[in-house]
Amino acid sequence: MGLTTEPTSTETRRPLQRWPFSFAESRLNPWRGLGGLPREVWLLFATNLINRAGMMVLPFLVLYCTRELGFTAGQAGLALALYGAAAIVAGPFSGRLSDRIGALPIMRASLLMSGTVLLLFPFARTRLAVYAMTMFWAGCAELFRPASLAAITHVVAPEERRSAHALNRLAINLGMSIGPALGGFLATVSFRAMFVVDAGTTIAAGFVLSATSWRSTKGRSSDGADSLYDRAEAKSLLHDERLLVFLTAAILCGIVFYQHESALPLYLVQYLNRSPAFYGTLFTINTLLIVALEVPLNRATSHWPNAWPLFIGCMLFAIGFGGLAIVHSASGVLVTVVIWTFGEMMLFPAMAAHLGDIAPESKRGAYMGAYSMSLAVALTCGPWLGTQLLSSVGPTGVWSVMFALGALAAVLMVYGGSHRRQLRVAVAAGS
Repeated sequence: MGLTTEPTSTETRRPLQRWPFSFAESRLNPWRGLGGLPREVWLLFATNLINRAGMMVLPFLVLYCTRELGFTAGQAGLALALYGAAAIVAGPFSGRLSDRIGALPIMRASLLMSGTVLLLFPFARTRLAVYAMTMFWAGCAELFRPASLAAITHVVAPEERRSAHALNRLAINLGMSIGPALGGFLATVSFRAMFVVDAGTTIAAGFVLSATSWRSTKGRSSDGADSLYDRAEAKSLLHDERLLVFLTAAILCGIVFYQHESALPLYLVQYLNRSPAFYGTLFTINTLLIVALEVPLNRATSHWPNAWPLFIGCMLFAIGFGGLAIVHSASGVLVTVVIWTFGEMMLFPAMAAHLGDIAPESKRGAYMGAYSMSLAVALTCGPWLGTQLLSSVGPTGVWSVMFALGALAAVLMVYGGSHRRQLRVAVAAGS
């Protein structure tokens, strides 16, 4: 297997394993060049792929509660809401722990603990027990995301961060193309089997991280002023004005994005008289586009300032979801899905990469935890807001509101997404 050594401005990186195939660097390969990413990124890729390939309990939690346990729709929905509430708390907690003890122990503990909880979950039969188990499960499972984002930031050079985060999302989407489909089959046979498979893949992913070495590194940066920059910036997150603006924008665009799980299916079925199969086809198209294009798209735009994909991604969300106010045909809906899918492919890697750039080295986990919390807030509030608007003001109203929220998020991203290079230059000059 070929090896190459790639020095950075602050340290010499150890040899990085590249793909062993000549196709790896071929122009026909949309993922060419990724072989130069650190092995830790590929290890995380494998971990996420295994974990998400078995992820099936959460998408079928409401169905499990109603059909297996006899909950009402409202009681089952409360269980899902409690999962979101626990995720809001878990994100910042995970980030701060990652800064204290490192990201790897948090990721290992999250996978092993959440897998164990899933094995025990079917023994909870009362509403109180199910609610408590759901919150405990969410608290364990949602520790993983901020730690994994911080881990990528620590081992990848700034110019490769967007590509690395896109690769991470590729693993998640590949896995999610398997897990829910398998879960749907298992749910018709045995809900208990669904819990066992999900738990098994989660624990297996934890063992992958536990059985391999992981380089312990400090963060990388693109200039030599980082230590001074970190000392200047190592302050409370609440005092970082640009971070707060960025998180506000992330919540707004998250609210828009999560309509694909709430208002969109209701709109398609109840107002446009489309079948659930049509909605499922849109999901498939979304996933195929992400798998095929997200990595090469982010590599092609890796030289762009982060503010550009942040702004463009939010605007594509605004146009994609807002466009549903004026299009009603199947082809028109398909076009809107393609539009916001490109927004998704640009926005989410850019947001994670931007936080890695602006976070002080000692607080990268905390910044990623705050980011995860913002997405959890959007997931908790967005579906409720969208469905309420749909029932009260109708389709034109809800999609017009989503356009406005997406456009506002884009404007905020211009400010919150700037890199603060002026401060870096000033600090470097003072050194």
